[in-house]
Amino acid sequence: MRGFLASSSGVPPLTLRSIGAACAAVLALAQAPPASASMSGAMSGSGSGGAVPGSTRSLPLAPLSRDGVPGAVPEQGLRRTGLGRFALLGVVWADPGAELRGRVRVRTRSAVTGKWTGWQDVEAHADHGADPGTAERSARRVRGATAPLWVGASDGVDVRVRAERAGGRSALPPGLRLELVDPGGDTGETARETAAAGAPAGEPPRTALDTEAAIAASGANADIAAFGTTEIPELDRPATEREMTRLQGPSRGKPYIGPRPKIVTRRGWGADESLREHGFVYTKKIKAAFVHHTASGNKYTCAQAPSVIRGIYRYHVKSMGWRDIGYNFLVDKCGRLYEGRAGGVAKAVFGAHTLGFNTDSMGVAVIGSYGTTQPPGAAVTAVARLAAWKLGLYGADPRAKTYLTSGGGSGNLYPKGKKVRLNVLSGHRDGYATECPGKRLYAKLGTARTGAARYQGR
Repeated sequence: MRGFLASSSGVPPLTLRSIGAACAAVLALAQAPPASASMSGAMSGSGSGGAVPGSTRSLPLAPLSRDGVPGAVPEQGLRRTGLGRFALLGVVWADPGAELRGRVRVRTRSAVTGKWTGWQDVEAHADHGADPGTAERSARRVRGATAPLWVGASDGVDVRVRAERAGGRSALPPGLRLELVDPGGDTGETARETAAAGAPAGEPPRTALDTEAAIAASGANADIAAFGTTEIPELDRPATEREMTRLQGPSRGKPYIGPRPKIVTRRGWGADESLREHGFVYTKKIKAAFVHHTASGNKYTCAQAPSVIRGIYRYHVKSMGWRDIGYNFLVDKCGRLYEGRAGGVAKAVFGAHTLGFNTDSMGVAVIGSYGTTQPPGAAVTAVARLAAWKLGLYGADPRAKTYLTSGGGSGNLYPKGKKVRLNVLSGHRDGYATECPGKRLYAKLGTARTGAARYQGR
């Protein structure tokens, strides 16, 4: 992949000090006494002979309308009860280049109360993905998909996919399937559910640190955080500036960078590192940040955010066929920041968030749907703080404009090869034909730009 650096070992270049720290941490873990029964169950992974909780069930949809009947609008669906536990769902189809022009509606049965919910709409377009021409985009396993919807602990589902009529013709993409995702561990809904799941409250499942993939993911952050940490601590401005000098060498003039915010690592939110592809892929620099919403609904609590992220991660990888979760960072409604795609939070990790504009950019997604719902102030502030720090590492002013070269692709607002002038802190819709990040969140980007610049000391 021209213009990108791939690590064949799965670990990006590290300093000798960070490699030594990582090795020492692994040795310490190996010599440590056994964990308690509940903790060892939560941390079980392939390296220690256990299975990480979580699963994906894929069910084909069946025709509900009579094909060939004049005037009949194609409709597919299914109704199923007695299913295994799931908490997130979506619909996928075979051709990633095909659009689902229609309406997707679902209702689910609670695994806790046994009651059915009302009907909910699923956002019919996922609206993001890997750039055309990249290995990730051209992989045979990649599929078209709706956005994922968080439904909470459920064991029954009823789904309807109905085509819209356009110019007298209507059709649905072939190969429609319903994906039911169990993120594994505690979804934080009720004590009864937590006990039934056999997991301690608030303890996400984790791949054991003795697996190659887990060592690589944690090691990618070893230059700025302790190996195996679940949370990268925040720093004040002087400490952040010293860290920047250590990472990049002395700067010319005053460094404009916001204090590093606290970031929950992949281990902290319970990523099963065996799911993603081996190794990491990097772009050259970060010139812009694209803000998204996950369109997964707002019916989650902050305690459930790690479960929602695990569900989205599994949906992106197992259901949609991507190499890892698409976003570089995620933000919950309480303003907590989470590491997204693996490769190191301070590095220019190549994501799959804004189709055609993933090169030299990063993607940050606020968990929820913000078309008609006002985004929490804490989430907007978190976006500003993240942008001030990460863009500052690459010398970018969040109030400024920059140029990115379009990679093209269906839905891209600009043809391949066109140099496009965009805000350094942009919304997904600025480069792609989409409603993302929602009307209400998009309206807050000016506030985020001003706040980020202020955090940078501009």
